[in-house]
Amino acid sequence: MIRILKHGATEAEKTEADRKVRQTVESILEDIAARGDAAVRDLSAKFDKWQPASFRLSPDEIRSLIDSLPEQVITDIKFAQAQIRNFARAQKDALRDIEVETMPGVRLGHKNIPVASVGCYVPGGRYPMVASAHMSVLTAKVAGVKRVAACTPPLNGEPPAATVAAMALAGADEIYLLGGIQAVAAMGLGTETIAPVDMLVGPGNAYVAEAKRQLFGRVGIDLLAGPTETLIIADDTADAEMCATDLLGQAEHGPTSPAVLLTTSARIAEGIAAEIERQLAVLPTADIASVAWRDHGQVILCDTAAEMLAEADRIASEHVQVLTRDPRWFLDRMTNYGSLFLGKETNVAYGDKVIGTNHTLPTKRAARYTGGLWVGKFLKTVTYQQVSPEATAMIGEYCSRLCAIENFAGHKEQADLRVRRYGGRNA
Repeated sequence: MIRILKHGATEAEKTEADRKVRQTVESILEDIAARGDAAVRDLSAKFDKWQPASFRLSPDEIRSLIDSLPEQVITDIKFAQAQIRNFARAQKDALRDIEVETMPGVRLGHKNIPVASVGCYVPGGRYPMVASAHMSVLTAKVAGVKRVAACTPPLNGEPPAATVAAMALAGADEIYLLGGIQAVAAMGLGTETIAPVDMLVGPGNAYVAEAKRQLFGRVGIDLLAGPTETLIIADDTADAEMCATDLLGQAEHGPTSPAVLLTTSARIAEGIAAEIERQLAVLPTADIASVAWRDHGQVILCDTAAEMLAEADRIASEHVQVLTRDPRWFLDRMTNYGSLFLGKETNVAYGDKVIGTNHTLPTKRAARYTGGLWVGKFLKTVTYQQVSPEATAMIGEYCSRLCAIENFAGHKEQADLRVRRYGGRNA
């Protein structure tokens, strides 16, 4: 039996919050579409108190910011980027152009072509997301994207040096100190000084995600990312300390971040509240994590591993940590998740920052139908056909009859022309 011991926010509450965000974003996008750079500048001044002569950083400014950082910071960024680059290259190597002869004279194929230009949003604010530069800019470059523009907001009125360094070292072609809706809109719509891109990627707050949603169609996007989510699957081999640490480690992302404990252990389920409170008392980010846990934390107690599996697939969480005696049992059976972290030796922070897999992942149950950002997201798989004269005469007869069934006279004539022109070769 599945018992929910602690509930999170209701769907009605989430829907109302989404409605308010949607209206705000719509009006701002209309303003930027109408006024371009002037609107972007006004919004940057309003939200970030930032009005530079140019939002784009020059090569000299970028170099100066990189040089201002301790050598260890640069070493650590390069280490993380090496892991992410290696895994992205391995993923790209798994993708192959193909061409096959499906019958004599009929050749079909597909090619993987990189998107021409991509805009990468790298969040800032309280948490300058250095790692998001690796995940978006670097992965796009491994895919072969020619032009990568990257935006990040100022931090307390100054460029965030580590984030800018990560963007530059990842291979960004253009770096802009610009945040929020105005950054996403400037890249997606284009302004007098920022050329529009073909695709927008990267995480952000609810307003950034909604801006991407409203721009989708005009540009491509990676996915509609909501607040960070984490799900802990634990059996009686786990302990409350590790479960609480891993729940709060993701709850600190924001006050609306869901953190769910799914367990067959009554000991852990009944002890988690006290352990959470103990850790919150000393956690520097408790002001955020405590609200997320209070409003969006859940504790679900199950009787069996099969029940945990079914509930985990229903929840379809962005991050799933498996703290059980046989974590690969869940790897073999789970179908709905953004990324799995198998065993007590790994954790979501590794995936967020350094281990090599991409941290831009599906939220809001989107894991039911999509994976996260990866090198393949930046590639268009396009098809082509080539047919010999002999084959076109034969294929054309089938096509003509099938077009007639659907009353497509023009389509039918395309086929009939080939039959008339090339059919004599079979005589």
